This record gives sequence, structure tokens and C-alpha cells, in this order.
Amino acid sequence: MHNQTLYDQLKEKLSRELHLLEDKPEETPDSTLHALWHLVTGSYYSAETALNHPLPSLSTTQEDKLKVLIEKRLSPIPLAHITGRQNFMGIELITDKRALIPRKETEILGKRAQELINIISSKEKDISVIDVCCGSGNLATVLALKNPNITVQACDLSEEALELTRENIGLYHLHERVEIKRSDVLEAYLNPGFLNQIDLIVCNPPYISSGKVSTLNAEIANHEPDLAFDGGMMGIKIIQKLIREAAQLLGKNAFVVLEVGLGQGKFIMGLFEKSKLYHSIESVADTKGNIRVISAAKI
Repeated sequence: MHNQTLYDQLKEKLSRELHLLEDKPEETPDSTLHALWHLVTGSYYSAETALNHPLPSLSTTQEDKLKVLIEKRLSPIPLAHITGRQNFMGIELITDKRALIPRKETEILGKRAQELINIISSKEKDISVIDVCCGSGNLATVLALKNPNITVQACDLSEEALELTRENIGLYHLHERVEIKRSDVLEAYLNPGFLNQIDLIVCNPPYISSGKVSTLNAEIANHEPDLAFDGGMMGIKIIQKLIREAAQLLGKNAFVVLEVGLGQGKFIMGLFEKSKLYHSIESVADTKGNIRVISAAKI
């Protein structure tokens, strides 16, 4: 009963004081409290996963620790940085400030990538994938876990992000099928060993314009790396480079699929068309009708 009273008090406090971000819909006062409650007992769960586990009783010492964590969350330190976990497409991943926290919106990209893998699998036994701007390695990890017939090259410009990717790959014992390499977009692969050899390139690039990075919410701006957001003057610098370089690596009718920012969809589809390097240029919208993912096949 004492723990129930504590729960009610802390939930009321979170409901009143916690500023929740739209791009983390899985975080609520309840899921936040569950994740932090489990953390003080030594269990590391994301907000999404914590709700699936019954809450244990807390000692007085653990109750005090929980109150400290609540204040930490309200400071505002991201929940995923406190728990060290984020759920992505049903998989628990290690997260911290070395890379972008995987977002629900990126699951649209992950699901489209999976659809494309299914299409390729109907024609090919072994599939070669590159995850560009891999960040925490969320896409590389999940796609490799779900598809034993693929090998993945995971690359990023940030050495810190690559360290985090290694930890997530290690968490699921995927070292034999996921190779990690530092690369500025796809530059590290522009050599004979990879040219025209890749079946799928997947990318969640930085796509916020440089001028807007400093205006991001403090929870994001103060705790997640600028490199994960800054897409140049118009937010499309890396995407333009990706369109050019991907065409050199993909085999005929192989695919590139990427996430795009709000309002960028039609313009970026136009960039694909103008390049004259791709066909079957398609988009996937979110529940509000905004284009969030674009896929295209190499001519």
C-alpha cells in the first residue's frame, strides 16, 4: 500500500511537471515512472518495455533513489539516457549521449526497409545492406536480427556513435554479420569491392537545417549530438551526397531508402527524379499524411 501511495504521488508530479516531446509518444507519466522504478531495482528497461513488467516493492533506500531519478528526468535529462535503454521495432537497445535516441518515426523507415528486404529475398539468397549514418546502430541491429540472410555494413562519421553501434551489435552477438566502418556518408565504400554490389542502402540522415539546430528543445539540444541533426544550410546536404554516392554502389534494381524531415518529401523525390539514376521512386507517409520515408530503385 505504501508503494501504491508513492506511485500515485510521483505519477501526479510527473503529470504536472514533465514536458513530453511529440517525437517520443511512448513516453508518458506512467511509462516514465515504470522505467525509473525498475531502474532502482537494477532492471534496465525502455519506457515501452517497462510497462510490460510488474512493479516490484521498493525499500526505503530505493524509494529515495527513485525520487532522485524523477528530479533528474525533470531537469530535463532524456529518459533513455537515464535508463540506458530505448525500444526500436520491438528490440531493446543501449542508448546514451553518443548518438541520437532512436525515435518511433524511424520505425517507418525500418518497416519500409524490411519490405524491401522481403522483395529482394524473393530473388536473392544472400543480401548485402549498408546502414548509412547508423547512429546507435538501431537499424543495422534490428534488420540483422530479423533477417539471418543479410550482412550489414554500418557506417557513421562519428567515432562515438560507432562505439555505441558496436555495443548494440555485441548485445545481440551480431559481429559476424555486421561490420562497422567510419565513413563520411558512403565515401569509405567507393572502391571496387563494393561498387554495384549492394542490394539495399538504408539511411536516417541529419535533415534539420543548420540554423534550426540551436532552436531545438533543451532536452534534445543539450543531450543529443548536433552531428545527428545538422543537415546543412537547407537540411539536405547529406541527402544530396547520398543520392549521388548510392547510385555507384547499388546493383541494378537495388534500393536506397531514407528518412526525410517534415515538408522535405516532395522536394527530395524531385532530387531523385532529376538525378536520372533511379526509378520506382516511392514515398511512405506517417499517420498525419506527412511524407517521412522515400525509397528508389537504381536504374
